[in-house]
Amino acid sequence: MTLRAPSGYAAIITAAGRGSRAGGGEPKQWRALSGRSVLARSLEAFAGFDRVVLVVHPDDMARAIHDFVGGITIVTGGETRAASVRAGLQALDGQATHVLIHDGARPLVSDAVIGGVIDALQAGAHAAAPALPITDALWRGEDGTVAGTAPRDGLYRAQTPQGFSLDQISLAHRLNPENAADDVELALKAGIPVAITPGSEDNLKITFPADFARAERILGIAMDIRLGNGYDVHAFGPGDHVWLCGVQVAHDAGLVGHSDADVGMHALTDAIYGALAEGDIGRHFPPSDPQWKGADSAIFLRHAAGLARERGFTVGNADVTLICEAPRIGPHAAAMQARLAEIMDVDPARISVKATTSERLGFTGRREGIAAIATAALMGA
Repeated sequence: MTLRAPSGYAAIITAAGRGSRAGGGEPKQWRALSGRSVLARSLEAFAGFDRVVLVVHPDDMARAIHDFVGGITIVTGGETRAASVRAGLQALDGQATHVLIHDGARPLVSDAVIGGVIDALQAGAHAAAPALPITDALWRGEDGTVAGTAPRDGLYRAQTPQGFSLDQISLAHRLNPENAADDVELALKAGIPVAITPGSEDNLKITFPADFARAERILGIAMDIRLGNGYDVHAFGPGDHVWLCGVQVAHDAGLVGHSDADVGMHALTDAIYGALAEGDIGRHFPPSDPQWKGADSAIFLRHAAGLARERGFTVGNADVTLICEAPRIGPHAAAMQARLAEIMDVDPARISVKATTSERLGFTGRREGIAAIATAALMGA
């Protein structure tokens, strides 16, 4: 049941950023989280407020009007968070006594967190904001090493919504028009005391790809598991070695292909693309493009694995089977396993490379080429 705010309380939801660190090809607030956009879930938490102002990027105005028509005021934001908040405050035009300002990328804010801020304001606080005390040790880093430690006593991790008397936070923004990390920073500069209210570990701010998987776990949604299969074939041609799973293996022939013809790596790359519903290597690296002639197939596999990470997935495991009469794969299997793991940046224990023959049947049995099949499991966690 949605919390009902007292009369005179308004909410501003900021959603004008681009959120590129979250990946996915579109701003994080518009990406789906278990079937609904992050922003829709954030707005839902404030459905019990008389006035809600949504601040969006100019490019997103048409979409916002389409998705959230009725019941809320939609305005365009500025170049900075502070500018976007000011646009929201101007839209309220004094038609509220208090305002709660919330990040649109915090879709799991609870009634308890919102209620705690309101209770503090109702009890007489000029401003209130949720936070969590720092419990981990704090280090100062320099060039990738620990350069020192810092005391954590009295330190908190700030969250939203941050609540204020409308008149006072409006004045704070006028007095300090520069950008700030949040509205509490501007309130403190204006001499407004801010009460700390209980935050929640579940009130995460979507920032990186893996945050989507974490948010789905909090929502109680089953883990997103994707399976993909890949199959590839290359014929033998002139040469004295072949590339298989990133390892050069001596042989009395080479493999014919537009790139380095690494049949094992191609099959695995296609398996990952398949799990992501991203087609195959040819879609991302067309053989008609001369820049890929003779290319190291590690480029393709690294791209596929990186794309999976951008979507919030990790490689659960991958299994590659090479099908050939020769060369012998067994002596090289461990090196192939290690090389594939290195390219994908995963634990080698999650990668399997093995080989079989076709009992001298078919083109592989006639030693005309090598085939490979691969399966990849991706986990949204």
